Amino acid sequence: MEAVARELGAAFGAVAVSFLIADVSGRALVRLSHVPAAGGEADDRTPLGRGERRDREESATVLPFDGGPAEQALRTQTVQVVAPDPSHAAQGDRAWWRVLGPVTERGEAIGLLELYLEEEPVPQTVTEIGQVAHLLAYVVIANQRHTDLYEWGQRTRSFSLSAEIQQRLLPGPRTCEAAAFTLSGWLEPAASIGGDTFDYSLDRDVLHVSLTDAMGHGVGAAMTASLCLGSLRGARRSGATLIEQADQTNRALADESASRGLDDFVTGLLARVDLRTGMCEIVNAGHVAPYLARGADVTALELPVDLPLGLFRDTSYRSTRAALHRGDRVVLITDGMLERNLGAGDLLEAIADTRELHPRELVRALADSALEATGHQLSDDATILCLDWHGTHDEDRSIVAGADPDRASDPLG
Repeated sequence: MEAVARELGAAFGAVAVSFLIADVSGRALVRLSHVPAAGGEADDRTPLGRGERRDREESATVLPFDGGPAEQALRTQTVQVVAPDPSHAAQGDRAWWRVLGPVTERGEAIGLLELYLEEEPVPQTVTEIGQVAHLLAYVVIANQRHTDLYEWGQRTRSFSLSAEIQQRLLPGPRTCEAAAFTLSGWLEPAASIGGDTFDYSLDRDVLHVSLTDAMGHGVGAAMTASLCLGSLRGARRSGATLIEQADQTNRALADESASRGLDDFVTGLLARVDLRTGMCEIVNAGHVAPYLARGADVTALELPVDLPLGLFRDTSYRSTRAALHRGDRVVLITDGMLERNLGAGDLLEAIADTRELHPRELVRALADSALEATGHQLSDDATILCLDWHGTHDEDRSIVAGADPDRASDPLG
């Protein structure tokens, strides 16, 4: 990143360049930087700044969202140009123009590229910074596979063993934009991990989606969730139908429970969307029904409910087909979203009131409502998966950055 920053600084005549990575909480950014010791000893370093933590020569400074330009850049997926603070010039200090470009790939907001310039950038420069920020996303994605540095920077809270297992189960990018749809998921963990997971995979003409909730809490629930998701992925990758995926996973979970003398099971929703027609096939294995927002109406989809996965080895599963219409929004949740003080009626109203939000902001807004309703004391994981259907993918998607700004949420305020 330092090498890339130096090149960008030279290319745009920047006096300073930073990479701000999205915090794992989804409610802050973290400035990553390298802070070498002055004389090779840790004690010689400059004092820690506000919100800063260090690990050897690596520095991470938390910048909570405050509705300012950084949050607006992520929310709207547009480059923000901030004029110098007049108070700096009044005090005789040099004042710089601040430019914030979204580092995003297929709608997944990885962070921001921050540049400080001596002069106000012309529109062409602003456009180029936006394109370079998009390219920077691929640098981060490629390097994340080889280091823990980025993840260390993102983690402003400690992870238990069960949380570590659970995080490894989730898909790397939580958001995916395509011509026909926008998908985003969010998992708000309870203090004792409850075994929630979600997953998706995009084929050429099919979108696969799952959301599951393993029985229990802690490491046991995380291990059950791992077995469940591993079986679902293996079946899916072998070309199994949706019902075959459910059958194979049910048998795998039931056999493992029997071998250990346990009664573990998993509730879940499995779905696949034909991107050529908008036809959605869904299996409900003992789970909370998904919600459909169509126009101004929000309703629970009526689906036949089969037994949870892993309860009985000989369980048979059924699928239901539903046609998606352009503009539809489908929201899948786990029962942690229906804890005390947050009933189904409140959730329906919240989904209706947030129709204008991009799924990336919608899932976090619903998670925030669950946290608020429970006094930030979730007794079970609260997980949300949101799918916006834009129509069949017979048209190419043409954008020059990592997200479609026309689909992004409106600016705060």
